[in-house]
Amino acid sequence: MPEHVTQSHGFAALSWRQYRLERRMFWRNPSAAFFNFLLPLLFLVLLAAVLTKQSQRDVIVPGIAGMAVLATTFSALAYNMVFLREQGILKRMRGTPLPSGAYLLGIAGNAVMNTAVQIVLITVAGKVLYGIDWPQDVGELVLFVVLGVVCFASLGVALAHAIPTFEAATVYVNMIFLPVVFISIDAAHDPSFLKGIAEALPLAHLVQGLHDAMVTGNGIGDAWSALGVLAVWTVLGVVLAIRGFSWEQRRT
Repeated sequence: MPEHVTQSHGFAALSWRQYRLERRMFWRNPSAAFFNFLLPLLFLVLLAAVLTKQSQRDVIVPGIAGMAVLATTFSALAYNMVFLREQGILKRMRGTPLPSGAYLLGIAGNAVMNTAVQIVLITVAGKVLYGIDWPQDVGELVLFVVLGVVCFASLGVALAHAIPTFEAATVYVNMIFLPVVFISIDAAHDPSFLKGIAEALPLAHLVQGLHDAMVTGNGIGDAWSALGVLAVWTVLGVVLAIRGFSWEQRRT
């Protein structure tokens, strides 16, 4: 990128341009679109068809919404950052006039937009198909989604540091993603030993917050413990993401 481009555009404008580029590249990858949008909806349709009681659907819709946040941030960024690092793209971008922060913000913004679209789709599907009312507390819903996005995005970047090659990324990510989803979507009905594990992890608390916001409308006053756990994991994720970040390839 020519030097005059960076001089004539502010940081926000450069971040916006990078974000738009990330969106175009995302839609040119059909498998990524399927994983981010259609797969959680497919899970929702299949589970809601099996769980016919309204009380069960009231649990599964926020659970799938929580899974969508995890998939579009944690999983997507872990894959993406490893790919960019091992292909040498991060190193090359570091050597361009584009500010590093603007480049990374564009990537993060793409993940955030995917999450927002996914939450809207699941909310509408829950209302139209399965009789879930519109969210009872929109402010609480937004708060938990935002905190969940920051939490899992930072943890995804942190995990990317531990993945040695892009070929190994699927194993590393699914080794965490699948068990966490399995024990966290309906943690209240897990066996006691699994419930204890789920309560120590952030996803169960995100699902709890989404359930309160989308179904019960209890208000933020009943969600402080869930917010606290998410906040602790967010701080841990941010620290690990920053401390371990590398622009260099692991292999030559």
